Amino acid sequence: MMGMNPRQMKKLMRQMGIKMEEMEGVKEVVIRLENKEIVLKDPAITIITAQGEKSYQIIPGSEEVRAIVNVSEEDIKLVMEQAGVDYEAARKALIEADGDLAEAILKLTEE
Repeated sequence: MMGMNPRQMKKLMRQMGIKMEEMEGVKEVVIRLENKEIVLKDPAITIITAQGEKSYQIIPGSEEVRAIVNVSEEDIKLVMEQAGVDYEAARKALIEADGDLAEAILKLTEE
């Protein structure tokens, strides 16, 4: 297949029943693992359909790995009460503090 121009390649793929299309407007792709997330920013995604099966080829613009922090409802309520903030602010502060109650409360009360 060396030396084949793109037009010939597309024709051959069409004859083999393979369809390729670019996915537009994708901002990020998130891969969630048990204890972390891999975030692929501004990816180029190609959807390849062959024999009725779809495959996604993802080429990331940049990659970010985030640890997943699980916070309990009890911890969120405690931070809400102590810092005098709403649910989302308390949850966000706990996640940013890796679940550390004291750090989350201090951060919220210093603002």
